[in-house]
Amino acid sequence: MFLAVDIGNTNVVFGLHNGEEWTTVWRLGTKDEAQEMLSQSLNTHLAGITIDQVAISSVVPFFTKVLQKQLADKFKITPYMIGESSYSALPIEVLHPDKIGSDLVADALAGYTKFNDDCLVVDFGTALTFTIVANKKIKGVNIAPGLKTAMKALATSAVKLNEIPLELPASVIGTDTTSAIQSGILWGYVGLVEKMIERIEDELKTDMKVIATGGLSKVLEPLQAQFDTIDGNLTLEGIRLIYEANH
Repeated sequence: MFLAVDIGNTNVVFGLHNGEEWTTVWRLGTKDEAQEMLSQSLNTHLAGITIDQVAISSVVPFFTKVLQKQLADKFKITPYMIGESSYSALPIEVLHPDKIGSDLVADALAGYTKFNDDCLVVDFGTALTFTIVANKKIKGVNIAPGLKTAMKALATSAVKLNEIPLELPASVIGTDTTSAIQSGILWGYVGLVEKMIERIEDELKTDMKVIATGGLSKVLEPLQAQFDTIDGNLTLEGIRLIYEANH
């Protein structure tokens, strides 16, 4: 069984692949870095499973070291760390490989492989990212604060409220503080994503395949028509493809 791990700033996403499909996917908060919590999570989801291969994409070094040690101890296997040296084997060119996150490269490769065509991956995570693949190259990346990041920042810094639910209100006009913030941020992000897709396609003078991924990719329902597909496991699939390209 192949284990892919995407270590992000907010969550660690684990995925088990049996050679044909993702059989199990689960998340663990990155802040829950205590070794006993990680060990419990691995024991719960991997009990009785033989892991032959592990690949890790990470933007959180301290958590990476803890996970590497636990996986090595548990399965007697050295996880493959995705990094700059991984990219020369890929079917797409990674411009500035020393300055791009491995999760974004995974998004780009999985999106390109899915359609074998120019594509734009919109990843709704801690950050909202737009990764552009054109002419078999990662053309560039746009980054904005993620939905939860923006919501939490405003609720904490401006109005001293508890965390506001990520629920898109029916009206774009807020009638109280909570709905006003929900409308301003969530409907605002609908416009942000729509306009960003439009401007990228206009600048490149082409219609692109647009893929949404990330834990919050289904929150903004009015955007569904903008996407050719929504794939919550896209980053994990990219990690798997990068591993295969290098082995």
